[in-house]
Amino acid sequence: MKFNTKVIHGNQSHEKVTGSVNVPVFLTSTFAQKSPGEHSGYEYSRAANPTRQALEDALASIENGARGLAFGSGLAAIDCVLKLLNPGDEIIAVDDLYGGSYRMFTRLFEKYQLKFHFVNLENPENILPLINEKTKLVWLETPTNPLMKLVDIQKVAELIKGKDILLAVDNTFATPYIQTPLDLGADIVMHSATKYLGGHSDVIAGALIAKTPELGEKLHFIQFASGGILGPHDSYLVLRGIKTLALRVQRHSENGQKIAEYLQNHPKVDKVFYPNLASNPQLELAKKQMKTFGGMISFTFKSGKKEDSIQFLEKLKVFTLAESLGGVESLANHPALMTHASIPAEKRAELGITDDLVRLSCGIEDVEDLIADIEQAFN
Repeated sequence: MKFNTKVIHGNQSHEKVTGSVNVPVFLTSTFAQKSPGEHSGYEYSRAANPTRQALEDALASIENGARGLAFGSGLAAIDCVLKLLNPGDEIIAVDDLYGGSYRMFTRLFEKYQLKFHFVNLENPENILPLINEKTKLVWLETPTNPLMKLVDIQKVAELIKGKDILLAVDNTFATPYIQTPLDLGADIVMHSATKYLGGHSDVIAGALIAKTPELGEKLHFIQFASGGILGPHDSYLVLRGIKTLALRVQRHSENGQKIAEYLQNHPKVDKVFYPNLASNPQLELAKKQMKTFGGMISFTFKSGKKEDSIQFLEKLKVFTLAESLGGVESLANHPALMTHASIPAEKRAELGITDDLVRLSCGIEDVEDLIADIEQAFN
């Protein structure tokens, strides 16, 4: 089954009692049992709910995994992965990553004696000096947030093959339409399903997809024991969003490419961060690893002034200045003041997240209107 068919039919079936084409929203906390311990597969909605189950089955299908799990947020999904680990374990993480992930790693889990190493993985071999018997997890984002750096997933998987190390990939920016990390050697895929999977800025959700049933069962036990589940109505919204994922990401990518090329030629713009530009030193990896290149772009100003980026963002009319990304509407963001404010200023400076950096999430509007909006904001 090809991807455009999978998003609609993958691991899905019509509701058995009525034949409903869409899965119903099962608003129930508990389920009747014929005899103590004898049930139809559902006993309590924290363990499983039919609406959430339909979403989780769809997630496994589109990421080519053995099991999907749906959470109350992307951070709840990350929390679940980290609870696979034990005090004293070490994690190697890409250095340019979502501010909420960095905050969770450093301010929550370090105090439980987990040790995090943040490293530039544009060269995957940079992980080699950090690997030891305590290394249990490698955490990747590709493309990274917000600088759009790429990591060769297959190469990292090869470098840790045969070791007792899990490879997890945050696939939020790319989506499974663009790349499927499990096929490249990853063990776990994570999504902030709030973003492209939901796609309409109307739900907060997270997802994990495990490569094997055994790993999926471990993650499900943690989810069940910790309680970070996604409710049935929100599950329905994400499942509905997935059905149009292929169409939306195609349009996001078309608009992203045109806007990135426009920005690259603008006299007020210094650097543009987008995978499919000739100026990108990782262009060949982008073409090898990604089907298309998405709707996320970051750029800086030739002036280097924070004030210019703020004024630009305030003047946008079609783009909305807001947190988040991946919705049908175009959004604009100031990483240093918004999504990545939890990363210390010195660390941001080291990574290249400058105070004049702007991040755009290109929606599915007519691209001419989006470019006109950017131009009037520059002017």
